[in-house]
Amino acid sequence: MLEYLNRRDYRSFRKVLEDENEVDVAELIEELPSEKAAVAFRTLPKEMAAEVFSNLPPETQQVIIGAVTDNELSEIMEDLFVDDAVDMLEELPANVVKRVLKNADPQMRRLINQFLRYPENSAGSIMTAEFIDLKKNMTVSDAIKRIRRTGEDSETIYTCYVTDRSRKLEGIVTVKDLLLSEDDTQIEELMETDVITAVTEEDQEEVVSRMMKYDFIAMPVVDNENRLVGIVTVDDVMDVMEEEATEDFEKMAAMAPSERPYLKTNVFELAKHRIMWLLVLMVSGMITGGILGKYEAAFSALPMLVTFIPMLTDTGGNAGSQSSTLVIRGMAVGDILPKDFLKVFWKELRVSMLVGAVLSAVNFIRLAITYPGNEMVAFTVAIAMFATVMMAKTIGGILPMAAKLLHADPAIMAAPLITTIVDAFSLIIYFNVAQMLLPI
Repeated sequence: MLEYLNRRDYRSFRKVLEDENEVDVAELIEELPSEKAAVAFRTLPKEMAAEVFSNLPPETQQVIIGAVTDNELSEIMEDLFVDDAVDMLEELPANVVKRVLKNADPQMRRLINQFLRYPENSAGSIMTAEFIDLKKNMTVSDAIKRIRRTGEDSETIYTCYVTDRSRKLEGIVTVKDLLLSEDDTQIEELMETDVITAVTEEDQEEVVSRMMKYDFIAMPVVDNENRLVGIVTVDDVMDVMEEEATEDFEKMAAMAPSERPYLKTNVFELAKHRIMWLLVLMVSGMITGGILGKYEAAFSALPMLVTFIPMLTDTGGNAGSQSSTLVIRGMAVGDILPKDFLKVFWKELRVSMLVGAVLSAVNFIRLAITYPGNEMVAFTVAIAMFATVMMAKTIGGILPMAAKLLHADPAIMAAPLITTIVDAFSLIIYFNVAQMLLPI
C-alpha cells in the first residue's frame, strides 16, 4: 500500500481499499505518516469515507480535517452519525470544532449542539439521534415503507420506536414482528408498551448495566417528560465498557485515568498520572516505618521477630487484594449493591477465618520444624498471621463498599491502598501479640 502511495498510483490504492472493511482501512490510515494519511483518506470512495473517518483516532481526524476542503468536510459530516460526530468534536481543539460545525448542515449542527450540552458520561452524551420512529395508527405496510425510506440513515432498524405527535414514547416494535404480520395490521396491535428506557442525564454505566441485564441491542433514551430523544446502541455500550474497564484498571494500579492510548501519551503526561498516587502511597508508607520505630525494643530483645515481618505484611496485602478485587468486580457488574454491605462483611469474615486458620497452621508447623525450641515464637507468628488475614480480608471487602456509599469510585480502594493500610495494621497486631506471648 505504501508503494502505491509513493508511486502516486492512487487508482490501485483505491481499488485495494474498496474491498476492505472500514475498520481495517482506518487502522491502515492511522499507521501512515500524517501527510500520507490525508492523501490516503482522500482516495476513498465517498460511501466509505464517513465510516472510515468515524473509526480514526482524534489526532488523525484532525490531520484529515486540516487537509480536506470545506466541501469535502461537509460531505463527511453529512454521512456521519450524530453520536460519532459528537465523540469526535469532544476531542478536537476549539478552532477545528468551529470549522467542522460551520460546514455541517443546520439540522446536524443543531443536534450536535444539543448533544454537547448533556453531562459528560451521561446517557445523553453517548446516544444517537438516528432511529426509526413510527405512529401507532400506521399499518404494517406503511411502517415497512417508512423503514425503507429512512432506514439508510438510521443507526439500527431492528427495533422501531412508536411515538405520539409530541414525540412521547408509547411503545416499541421489532422488524421481525412487522415481517411476520399481515400488511393491514395496525402498529398499535403489535407494539410492546412496557418499555425499559434510560434518561438523558443518567450515568452511562447504569445504562450499560441495564442493557447487559436485558440483553438489548438498543435502548431508547427519553427526557424528563418521556419524550424520545435518542437511542443507545450496542456499539456505544462496548465503547463505554472498554473506557470504564480501562479507567478502573488504572485506578486499581494507583494511576490517574488517561484517555489517550499508552503509545500516544508523552512521557511527562504519563509521569503526571502516576506521581500523585505514588507520593500518597510513599507518605502513607512512612507510617509503617513509624510503627517499626515504636516497637524497636521488641525486636531488639528478640531479633528473630524481624525475620517474619515481610511474610506477614505480604500475606496480609495479598489477602486484602483478593477480597477488594472480587468486591470491586462484583460492584462493577451489579452483583453486589451498597445494601449488601453486611452480607459482604459477614461472608468475608467467615472466608478469612477459614483461610487464616489454614495459613496459621501451615506456618506454625513450618516454623516449629525450622526453628526447634522456639515453639512460642512459632505460635506467636501463627496467631498474628490468623489475625492479620482476618483483618486484611475484612478491610479489603468493606472498603470498596464504603467508598461507594461515600459516592467515591470503589476502584481507588484497590490493591495499592489496601496493601498500605493492611501493612500498618498487621505490624501493630504482630508486635502486640508478641508482647503478650513472649518475654520481651
